Amino acid sequence: MNHPREERTLVLIKPDGVKRGLTGEIIRRIEQRGLKVVAIQMVKPPKQQMDDHYPKDPKWIRRLGEKTLMTYEKYGYDPIKELKTSDPAEIGKSVRSWLIDFMTSGPIIKMVVEGVHAVDMMRKLTGATVPALADMGTIRGDFSVDSAASANRDKRAIFNIVHASEVPEEAQKEIKHWFIPEDIYSYDRTDDSVF
Repeated sequence: MNHPREERTLVLIKPDGVKRGLTGEIIRRIEQRGLKVVAIQMVKPPKQQMDDHYPKDPKWIRRLGEKTLMTYEKYGYDPIKELKTSDPAEIGKSVRSWLIDFMTSGPIIKMVVEGVHAVDMMRKLTGATVPALADMGTIRGDFSVDSAASANRDKRAIFNIVHASEVPEEAQKEIKHWFIPEDIYSYDRTDDSVF
């Protein structure tokens, strides 16, 4: 098992983050936290690459649909009227499709970030998935005002600026999907000895 400071995670700056010129600010926040960017590249991913990025597991897709239904219930919207179904599996397929369309709508920045508990630290830095619920001081809390309700009603993905792997196992899988080992570098920061 690796030392906690060697943990790696995948970070994607989504098309809305790139188009809004937030790339430098996001990288600054990552590095300011004491994490290292050990691989980085701008790409415009093809649909197949994004399709392979998002899980195809029926449970994951159903969970997307259930989240959407909870949002509809919370705000009093009728899913049958707007989405023509209340089946969480069907709604999840639509949401997944919206995600792929959004993530292929423009260039993204893909990064591997390394450091002490990098997965948890990046999730903390990014904030809640739904920007309206993200704390101020997080990337999403400071730079996005989108909501799940708004996105669902517009039949699109939430504009939430950045993706960060949820758990170490997901991070390993996603890093392998986006990078070859030769593109990931190891180096010491001058402040490594104080962390």
